[in-house]
Amino acid sequence: MNLSSLIRAISTVALLGAAIVLGHTLWNHYMYAPWTRDGRVRAKVVNIAPDVAGIVTDVPVADNQFVHRGDILFDIDRERFRLALQQSEAEVALRKSEFDMRKQQAARRAQLDGSVISTEVREDSGSQARQAYAGYQAALAAREVARLNLERSAIRSPVDGYVTNLNLYPGDYASVGAARLAVIDRNSYWVYGYFEETKLPHVHVGDKAEIRLLSGSPVIEGHVESIARGVSDRDNPSGPTLLADVNPVFTWVRLAQRVPVRIHLDAVPDDVPLAAGTTCTVTILPAEKASKITPVAISHELKQ
Repeated sequence: MNLSSLIRAISTVALLGAAIVLGHTLWNHYMYAPWTRDGRVRAKVVNIAPDVAGIVTDVPVADNQFVHRGDILFDIDRERFRLALQQSEAEVALRKSEFDMRKQQAARRAQLDGSVISTEVREDSGSQARQAYAGYQAALAAREVARLNLERSAIRSPVDGYVTNLNLYPGDYASVGAARLAVIDRNSYWVYGYFEETKLPHVHVGDKAEIRLLSGSPVIEGHVESIARGVSDRDNPSGPTLLADVNPVFTWVRLAQRVPVRIHLDAVPDDVPLAAGTTCTVTILPAEKASKITPVAISHELKQ
């Protein structure tokens, strides 16, 4: 074998070895490295449902508007509830007057001699006074309910957040307990990374994470907050007899199940607008990599 043939053989073997090493590295990266493109930005969505029913008279907010906690989102026929409160106050005054009269009657008759008034009449007077007092207390409670209804006819935001998908207008009817508006809590954003089960051995609670939004915004730092402990088994539902309905067909191609991993966002740049439902790439940093990054204080104790 001449020198040129030997060089070609060595080059071929070297290239083959490099290809094998590269292929093995890529295989491990895509199959076992703790990263996923299947990430979703999530947030708490507060469904605003009124505690009283009536005609919507005013909607002072706009779609996608930022609101503070306590800001009025919409009003429900406040005039009707104001009149109901006035009626309750009049009922309280009536019951108070009746109670005062019955109490005075009972006090006078209790002082009369037995020859002037019978024991039965004296006892009846005391009973009537107690009944009048109970009616007065009931009127006071009804007034507080009317005051509470008037207060709750102004529907206020329970959180700082953003009004979303506004589809409520003056003249609409609002029913008790029926959600009419949604507010996204701006302080509740987190990320769900759906990792394949083959990658879970490399994911641990407390590990540092990097989130890259599909929009190409700067990297967002976070950490693994928790790992889901179960997902739905589509191939083993319960049958009508409550027995396992096992699928008799088994495919040779087995796809790794994806398990949700909750990522807490430690630092979100001010110029990065988060929107619930958007996609992102989540990368979990190994311990040696994470130690090279300036740590961000974790706001609560992590539990394994």
